[in-house]
Amino acid sequence: MSRKRTRVGPLATPESTADPLDVDALLDDQNTRIIVCCGSGGVGKTTTSASLALRAAERGRKVVVLTIDPARRLAQAMGIEALENTPRPVEGVNGGPGSLDAMMLDMKRTFDEVVEGQASPEKAKQILENPFYVALSSSFAGTQEYMAMEKLGQLHRDAVETGDYDLIVVDTPPSRSALDFLDAPERLSSFLDGKFIRLLTAPARGPARLMTAGFSMMTNALTKILGATVLQDMQTFVAAFDTLFGGFRARAQKTYALLQAEGTAFLVVAAPEPDALREAEYFVERLTGEDMPLAGLVVNRASTAPAGSLDADEAMAAASRIDRTGAGDPEQTPGLTVALLRLHADRIRIVEREAVLRRRFAAAHPAVPTAVVPALSTDVHDLAGLRRVGELLAAQR
Repeated sequence: MSRKRTRVGPLATPESTADPLDVDALLDDQNTRIIVCCGSGGVGKTTTSASLALRAAERGRKVVVLTIDPARRLAQAMGIEALENTPRPVEGVNGGPGSLDAMMLDMKRTFDEVVEGQASPEKAKQILENPFYVALSSSFAGTQEYMAMEKLGQLHRDAVETGDYDLIVVDTPPSRSALDFLDAPERLSSFLDGKFIRLLTAPARGPARLMTAGFSMMTNALTKILGATVLQDMQTFVAAFDTLFGGFRARAQKTYALLQAEGTAFLVVAAPEPDALREAEYFVERLTGEDMPLAGLVVNRASTAPAGSLDADEAMAAASRIDRTGAGDPEQTPGLTVALLRLHADRIRIVEREAVLRRRFAAAHPAVPTAVVPALSTDVHDLAGLRRVGELLAAQR
């Protein structure tokens, strides 16, 4: 059964031209098997992911949420002292047939599991103990994003086989660029399949013999820069890893195809700020270009207008009059009244500025349903807070 790929909704403003995002329709659709929350760092992807997962579970879905947030706020919010690389049940989900498990990506452990699952015990031991592998699996640029894709693939395969989950919610890595999550498999594959890496183990026969002298000069130079041990570790790693490389690339391609499948829904998460919405635009365009199913945009921490009928100009004019005459509320000093009026004006201007940014986004991408979640007065640190965010996400219509 096909599902329209643009739907869902929060606190849409009257001036917005985009349809509101119908979050509950997305969560209740049994055809939706994977929800990927993506966006630049610091925009609330983790909170959004956890809130969606909790709401889906309390509406009857069997959910697992995968987070890659190094701050570990998700574990605290869900009452789990420490998340692990395997799903753990979350206590306190409200009744019904639904359930919620949570896990946190352990980048190196996931890489180790792939090696152990693909290589013989002897070959796996050789790879896992190699210093170059340790560095690659712990800190190489793109490894975290690649392993997030790898873990998503594992979860999906397990869900299909066991039926333990009917919805996977993914919190993508807090990367410099939101596009890193999609690019990571190809970047890691390109590195492992690169000319330099292949030269390290090129056989000294056939056409390769013609390169021996030049390659020896290069390796001699690298030895002086890196040291003989580092270069030897790289050569040993590549020789041992070579037989596993095809499996890495094949699984990356399968997971990429999974992200394009009908049962997947991408939610782009942003803050009401120029840079974050610009990044969101890049991601929307990339997802569209890659034919990936975009469900909508979530704008977190939106400012709300203060109570009162004064607009910003009227508030500033009143503040100027009081400042000149000394008049004001007899219960307050004139200085305090002036400060409150100016604060009122500043708040209204912030709300208006954010509305302009959202209108610009909607004008450029009118087919992207949007949810606008107001900033809360406190941090989200428990299930009640996550539940409240979920209610705001679902209140858009």
